[in-house]
Amino acid sequence: MLVLFETAAGFAIFKVLDESKLNKVDNIWSEFKSADQAQENLKLVSFKKFKTPDDAIENINAINDGKLSKVLKKLLKSKAAEIDELAVGDSKLGSLIKEKLEIPCVHNTATSELMRSVRSHLDTLLGDYKTELDAMNLAVSHSLGRFKVKFNPEKIDTMIVQAVSLLDDLDKELNNYAMRCREWYGWHFPELGKIISDHMAFAKVVKAIGMKQNAQNVDLSKILPEELEQRVKEEAEISMGTDISELDILNISQLCDQIIDMMNYRAQLHDYLKNRMNALAPNLTVLLGELIGARLISKAGSLVNLAKYPASTVQILGAEKALFRALKTKKDTPKYGIIYHAQLIGQASARSKGKMARKLAAKVSLSTRFDALCDESIGNQIGFDARVYLESQLKNESERGPKRISGQGKKFGTPGSAGGNYKFKSEVYNYDYSADSSFKKGGVKRNFEGQGDSTAKKFKSEGNQSFGSGKKKYDEDEE
Repeated sequence: MLVLFETAAGFAIFKVLDESKLNKVDNIWSEFKSADQAQENLKLVSFKKFKTPDDAIENINAINDGKLSKVLKKLLKSKAAEIDELAVGDSKLGSLIKEKLEIPCVHNTATSELMRSVRSHLDTLLGDYKTELDAMNLAVSHSLGRFKVKFNPEKIDTMIVQAVSLLDDLDKELNNYAMRCREWYGWHFPELGKIISDHMAFAKVVKAIGMKQNAQNVDLSKILPEELEQRVKEEAEISMGTDISELDILNISQLCDQIIDMMNYRAQLHDYLKNRMNALAPNLTVLLGELIGARLISKAGSLVNLAKYPASTVQILGAEKALFRALKTKKDTPKYGIIYHAQLIGQASARSKGKMARKLAAKVSLSTRFDALCDESIGNQIGFDARVYLESQLKNESERGPKRISGQGKKFGTPGSAGGNYKFKSEVYNYDYSADSSFKKGGVKRNFEGQGDSTAKKFKSEGNQSFGSGKKKYDEDEE
């Protein structure tokens, strides 16, 4: 019997010198326990080396895909005359060899134990090829790992984390610059800040006008609508602002240039982030949008980390301080974190925001796992279906309205209540106090009032009476 064994350095064929030792499966390991015993029972017949790590990966992938590589075919054909029976480590490979080359193959419990023994003493059995085996093991493992990952530059979520962080920083800086520009130019033309609320339009108008005295001669139709343009020119004539020098206007104009450039760069960065999110996490983008989805990925650290989170963690991601503060003070925990800014939760009523946040977090968790772990051919269909479902739920919730949780319930005993089938009895038996006597039965029961014999009587009271009223009736009868 010959044994086919695949290694990182090449294909090896061993010959079993004593096949009788394979008859008892439980004793195979003891027969090949040491390296010397393995060398006595196994002999290396042939070894076909791989030329490069890429060649090794090609042969390994061919076997995984159910194909025979050219190297293995050539090796088996050269030894076909010597092969009476070939032991293989995989039943699929054995059936493939039998089908293609008509070589009888064996795969059972005994061959599995034999393969285990060969793997344990492979360095000793290969002998001269030990150095090449060690080098190829490392090279093939790295190459095979890269091949399995199927590296794709479009799937790098680090770029999304950096882009959304930069976008948030730009928003803060733009807000500071715009507020500084409004306050600075407000000393000269304070009415302009109340008329124009958009920062970009304000910076362009300030840069175009300069001194407020020039407002009548400047065409602002490309920046503002006609109504606002006319209002700006009217306010410039009656403005209460102070006069400033040309040097002040020059510095304010430079600040306006900075604001305009930063706004343009922010728009460009937003488009870049949108394209990256559609490539990396299309289902998450459909559900939440590119900004909120990118913030969730940034908070989790990576898309794979976000995919590992349960829906309950996704729901409150970003509200960690509020969560631990609530746990410490034993107050109510937060219902949402970053996910609160999603469009679906914003459309929900105040009563149903928590319910919608739970449903959305569950769908986000599922969609993220599709984005991180599944094939790209799925696209954004999962996220689209989830959004349609959530929108229908939101519509039904708004039409139905919130359920009544508190209020006056039905009285006990009325139909439909918890005790609806219960009926009170018309007769009630009262407790017989004379039965509390400690005297033995058969003797004369004496009353403390000295009335002689008294027999235990059972009284009935009509209607729904208490024990107190029954005792009163019993006392009257005794008298």
